[in-house]
Amino acid sequence: MDMQDVVKNLHPLEVKIIRHYGVTDELTIEKVERELSLKAGNGNQALSWLAGKGIVTEIRRETAFFFELTELGKAWQEKGAPEERILELVRIKPADLPEIARTLGLDPKYVGSAFGKLAKLGVLGMDGEKRAALALPPEETSHGRPVAGAGAEYLKTLRALLDAAARSENGILAASDLSEDQMQVMAGIVKKRGAGSAAFRDAPRETAVFGFTADRDAVARALENLGVTGEECAVLTAEMLADGSWREKRFRPYNVKVPPARMVIGRTNPYGRFLEGVKDKLVSLGFEEFDGPLVETEFWNSDALFMPQFHSARDIHDVYHIAEPEYAAAIEEPWLSQVAATHENGGATGSRGWNYAFDRTFTRRLILRSQGTVMSAKTLPRAAVPGKYFGMLRCFRYDRVDATHLSDFYQTEGIVLGEEVNIRTLLGFLEMFALEVAGAKEVKYVPGYFPFTEPSVEVHIRHPVLGWFELGGSGIFRPEVTEALGVKVPVAAWGIGIDRMALMALGLNDLRDLFSYDIESTRLRQPAAPAAQKLPDTATKQSTTD
Repeated sequence: MDMQDVVKNLHPLEVKIIRHYGVTDELTIEKVERELSLKAGNGNQALSWLAGKGIVTEIRRETAFFFELTELGKAWQEKGAPEERILELVRIKPADLPEIARTLGLDPKYVGSAFGKLAKLGVLGMDGEKRAALALPPEETSHGRPVAGAGAEYLKTLRALLDAAARSENGILAASDLSEDQMQVMAGIVKKRGAGSAAFRDAPRETAVFGFTADRDAVARALENLGVTGEECAVLTAEMLADGSWREKRFRPYNVKVPPARMVIGRTNPYGRFLEGVKDKLVSLGFEEFDGPLVETEFWNSDALFMPQFHSARDIHDVYHIAEPEYAAAIEEPWLSQVAATHENGGATGSRGWNYAFDRTFTRRLILRSQGTVMSAKTLPRAAVPGKYFGMLRCFRYDRVDATHLSDFYQTEGIVLGEEVNIRTLLGFLEMFALEVAGAKEVKYVPGYFPFTEPSVEVHIRHPVLGWFELGGSGIFRPEVTEALGVKVPVAAWGIGIDRMALMALGLNDLRDLFSYDIESTRLRQPAAPAAQKLPDTATKQSTTD
């Protein structure tokens, strides 16, 4: 190693770290920024550069778990958690869930979740008129409040967590500071992704610990011999020239031979090319494409899919609400009345429904669609039997971005209608997506739960780097979905993460690379040419519905 060249290429931040620490010291980003008074981010830059030059190396990673109070959690701390507010209201008089939501100004899904929690703890129950009421006998209450049992302990712990987070710096609680009881309560009010509908956000912190290599002492000696301190100036300013202070300063050398950045001409986006290839394949199999607006109503996004308005099942869909206008003018008939009847008593579907009063105002609320299945529901009233339909649909959910999750993403959504359609039909299409489109070598099917399908199936594939992950969900639509929208035959439906299929098919390890501005940095392999236009043997007979 030529020490002269190494020293010339060191940034002042790197020089400061080398001169300040000894060869046996362990370094972290937080440590060097704190002890050297560096700006946020400078520690990460300097250690990354030193690692690239082989002067430091990562020796281990340490993970600590924290919980961060969300904006929703702050509102709960100030105004009361839904469980607390519902209990205060119901102890005065029983009320049904829609009335509770209107009175307290709470989202129906929070009302449903909170009531479910209090009912499970034995605090609330339903009276003979299907109203939420106190479940404890009078002798177990004081001034209308539960004073003993698991319910009281849960509410006490919940309040303690909210107050402690509000008092803490940045609203963050360390898992190591919480008791076992507090961790149990926290598990129900924290989310790793989609934390917009949870009081706390899971905020693990992984710390990389670095150590010096054997080259550190040689570099330090070279710095000493050359008189390099890390305080050298990088810019000659007008002020320095005006007051003459440049004469007393030392300046960093510049390498004028460094080549400029290369301009990259435009080209076809690999992900766009992949999407077009999938569309072509489905159209060649006899599918008709559907599409629709990004802004949808709660009716089509959830209610038409038989998702109860006051049930925690909606928690898996962390939707974005539209501020203005907040509600659609109307919902099409007869679908509104038929879906409402299905929720309330089963309507003409043979089901008992969910047995609650359907809220016709809430169903008009406008949101960004959270799932592609919304278009499957909207297509059912006009669908031909037999028929096959699909869409490439952009969806939005409040989600933490990582290698396999994005806050806005694409789904390929599809339905197949016909007298002979069954679970084998569905598995055949899932196998086609996993093997022929995604190019996976290992596939497995896992029983799943979705409010609108029964049976429900998740398809998982094995990525060579990321391991197993879910490709998408699927199932046979329940009669409460199909018959309320005028369809009398079985319907196989799926919602597949097309982004995740591209992750496998294009040889990537991170979804964010699909949208990288630097095309040169993505090592993409060309998608395989579409196979012969037939389905796997498991589905050939049942899927010929066209």
